[in-house]
Amino acid sequence: MRLQPQSDMASRTTFLLFFVNLLFVSWVSAAPLIGGRVLAVLEEQSDSAKYSQFLVDLKGRGFDVKLESPKKDTLSLFKHGEKVWDHVILFPPKSKGYGPALTPQQLLEFTKLGGNVLILTSPSSIPEQIRELARELGIGLPPKDYIAVDHFNYDTVSKSEKHDVILANRPAVSPAVHNYFSGKQGDLIAFRGAGHTLGNGPLLVPILTAPRTAYAYDSKEDFAYAQDPWAAGTQMQLISAMQARNNARITLAGSADMFSNEFFEMKVQRPGSVESRKTANKEFCRDVAAWTFGEKGIVKVNAIRHYLSNEPDSPVNPNMYRIKNDATFEIELSEYDTDRWVPFKVPSGDSLQLEFTMLDPYYRIPLFPASTSSNYTTYATSFKIPDQHGVFAFRVNYKRPYITYVDEKYSVTVRHFAHDEYTRSWDISGAWVWIAGIAVTITGWIGFCALWLWSAPAAIKAGLKKTE
Repeated sequence: MRLQPQSDMASRTTFLLFFVNLLFVSWVSAAPLIGGRVLAVLEEQSDSAKYSQFLVDLKGRGFDVKLESPKKDTLSLFKHGEKVWDHVILFPPKSKGYGPALTPQQLLEFTKLGGNVLILTSPSSIPEQIRELARELGIGLPPKDYIAVDHFNYDTVSKSEKHDVILANRPAVSPAVHNYFSGKQGDLIAFRGAGHTLGNGPLLVPILTAPRTAYAYDSKEDFAYAQDPWAAGTQMQLISAMQARNNARITLAGSADMFSNEFFEMKVQRPGSVESRKTANKEFCRDVAAWTFGEKGIVKVNAIRHYLSNEPDSPVNPNMYRIKNDATFEIELSEYDTDRWVPFKVPSGDSLQLEFTMLDPYYRIPLFPASTSSNYTTYATSFKIPDQHGVFAFRVNYKRPYITYVDEKYSVTVRHFAHDEYTRSWDISGAWVWIAGIAVTITGWIGFCALWLWSAPAAIKAGLKKTE
């Protein structure tokens, strides 16, 4: 009878530990992959209600969002040389700048440490700090008060005479690249803000491009007589991004309004359309933030294997091969999708390739899907080692827009044939004639010697004298 209370106590303790572990596992699984600490820089805390749906959605996905004013003296991105935040959202300020804690140098140092930045601007509020940062990235921002308009793709419900509420189509699915911002056909994105242009930087990628009939001009001028637009057509971008070589991401949106509750719930109507429809801003902005903060487009290499193709018992990942060996190369790739790892799929219009290099590639061979599991895809190929000895490298260099860069390189030594590995002459059909000639010569010589040795010399007749 005395053991019963202890048994009840043990069962309660076990249940309590199970519950705590369950909560811990749930919390860990819900935590973002790269980190959940988000600094939202908003000058007036009361303005957060304007973007409440966007911020609440971030919190619902596991991010710890903290609103801070740029005027706060203790605001800092670093502590003891390490970043304090994982991600930063910069809302347009009402003053001239963000203060000394958010200079372009500080933001670039933040990205060097792996931090991600989402910058929201407006035509009347683009601080010099953002302009300088944009110049560093190769992005051209318009002068103050320049807005983007479109007299063919605008919202008729908002009754804006300037036609500054542009209705852009959501990006279409591309067969050549992964596009994490596409949606249903016919989805409309409402945009009110300033466009920008992109330079030739290889790390810059457009996310939302302006329609062909859009242009940017000085809003202080009479829009009916705007003869000198700052940018026009598809050369003007509405949202762009830069993915650094360490896979940190900076996204620049020319409109803060498109992330607001007003545009999330807005119903729009194109000229000539008979009915209005709700914008896709909420889903689109969610995708933009998810990509920027590393919830999408993260590719991971799980394993790499290379071995001799026709030898089942050969070791995996050997350090040395022989010329003309048949080798097989395999790589396992996973992609992070919001909260889980899924198999990575190469777009149908693209190719994942293996390079077998010694200074320059000797081979560049496509890798094909060999098998797929619940969370990764195995890509493989087989080839013959070239007839050249030296130090070679297996390299997979896959760098595409919107996904993290894959650059894996493994060095191996390629040697010549050993003495006992060369093909014997009797296995070469072209040598049979010469072997036969050698055999005939040897046989003839032996036969001649035998005849010479075993043939009796000629007899000399007696009584014959030698005469001259």
